Amino acid sequence: MKTQLEKTLLSSPTGELWKKIGILPHHGIDLPLSAIHSKKSCGIGEFFDLIPIIDWCKSLKLDVIQLLPLNDSGNDPSPYNALSSCAINPIFLSLHALPYLDEAPELQERLESMRKLTRSQKIPYHEVKIQKLYWLRLYFLKAGAKILKLEAFHEFVTKNGSWAFPYAVFKILKDLLEQSLWQYWPDELKNLSKNRYDELVELYKEEISFYLAVQYLCFSQLRLVKEHAAETGVLIKGDIPILISPDSVDVWYHQELFDLTLAAGAPPDPFSEVQQYWGFPLYRWEEKRKSQFSWWKQRLQAANHFFDLYRLDHVVGLFRIWAIPLGQPTTTGRFIPEDESLWMPQGKEILEMMVSTFPMLPIAEDLGQVPLAVRHCLEQFGIPGTRVMRWERYWNEDKRFIPFDEYSPLSMTCVSTHDSETLGQWWKDHPEGASRFATFKGWSYNPELPKEQRKEILFDSHHTSSLFHINLLQEYLALFPDLVWAKPEDERINIPGKILPTNWTYRFRPSVEEIVEHKGLHKELQEILGNDE
Repeated sequence: MKTQLEKTLLSSPTGELWKKIGILPHHGIDLPLSAIHSKKSCGIGEFFDLIPIIDWCKSLKLDVIQLLPLNDSGNDPSPYNALSSCAINPIFLSLHALPYLDEAPELQERLESMRKLTRSQKIPYHEVKIQKLYWLRLYFLKAGAKILKLEAFHEFVTKNGSWAFPYAVFKILKDLLEQSLWQYWPDELKNLSKNRYDELVELYKEEISFYLAVQYLCFSQLRLVKEHAAETGVLIKGDIPILISPDSVDVWYHQELFDLTLAAGAPPDPFSEVQQYWGFPLYRWEEKRKSQFSWWKQRLQAANHFFDLYRLDHVVGLFRIWAIPLGQPTTTGRFIPEDESLWMPQGKEILEMMVSTFPMLPIAEDLGQVPLAVRHCLEQFGIPGTRVMRWERYWNEDKRFIPFDEYSPLSMTCVSTHDSETLGQWWKDHPEGASRFATFKGWSYNPELPKEQRKEILFDSHHTSSLFHINLLQEYLALFPDLVWAKPEDERINIPGKILPTNWTYRFRPSVEEIVEHKGLHKELQEILGNDE
């Protein structure tokens, strides 16, 4: 007999998506692909490094792996500053597994020297990118002709050419113009006519083939990872940022879809006393409607190849977004649409398009100040929100923490995010909140979070009334001091609003092999999850 929750979710707009994944508690880990490394990695995490992680999750009865965005972000290590909404970052290719490599022993030898880039504590992103792309150029000279003849390659181009060709042309122009922002290109390239675009496609046919082949290889490897996860019973959760870089092929090629006079940001809220300036252009939703949201559907179609679920970034921005005029102080910002009565109709229209287009369940990032009506709308759509335990308090009352069994089932519980301090760092650096949490738990507060208390918080995170329970992998590794870096701040992935060399260069201290073979970690996780040995 179905419970009321099951009846509600199955009758919601996401009902078919819930049928696919199951209305039951799901448990998983969250990681940036860039941060993992194996014996075969060349300086950064690679697609096939996920295979043993998937098998490890299966052994622990973890059924979700959440990844940060994988899109090509060019020279920026931030995966949230993509230069393409569909193209995958080739820096993640498992070079050792590419086809026809056995015919090029000199390239195999070169991989050995590239593996030295994996030894540093932080990812040397730019050095890895330079070396990998140079290697891929050499590889294409050897194997490109064979790849371009593959039926699977032609099928990829046929299905993805609408975004892949503009992406390739954009990359070529970036190369020719020394990676300058497209806004500074000559007028004939900045505002490309169809005839000029066709001329460029013909003129740079061979170079375009290189970029198409690289994307084909990325899609092929990531698709194999997804297939292995499906066979193993593990769901892959992707991440779709709400906005895209102003210096992207999407904005350059589809300028009519973006408002380039405004930049997105965020107003002050209880978690941030200052306004944020993100710099991303706003969407012209009225233009997107004219094509039945074809740009968004294309983006979702690309993601659908690889993901069962996805993190829907800054979901409130689909309803209304903080807009700052270019070149003006953040204090001049305002919400767009300015008419508050338009917020709900716009958000509902976009969500309806998203959940009905492809069979991936979104999990909303709805942190910060979100209008209550938006949260009610997510519930009506059957879309889970995000619950970070340290922030789940009765803020409008006495700020006490909300009991874990009172979390909405339609949510994902976690102890931290890629933009926040890790649990241990928060515990030490924010004694006011951490001591209140200790009191809530019936503990005395110690700035150094004891292992047993850390373990109990992780246990709690997997036993709230939420349907999803997903934590950053380093939160579990921290149970063992030898599996994390000596300084707690070195376990943090990103500090929002600051341009720092440490942002997005985080690397796990242990290798994939060390993680999956660590018996103590396996045992602790079994106990945290409540599994019977």
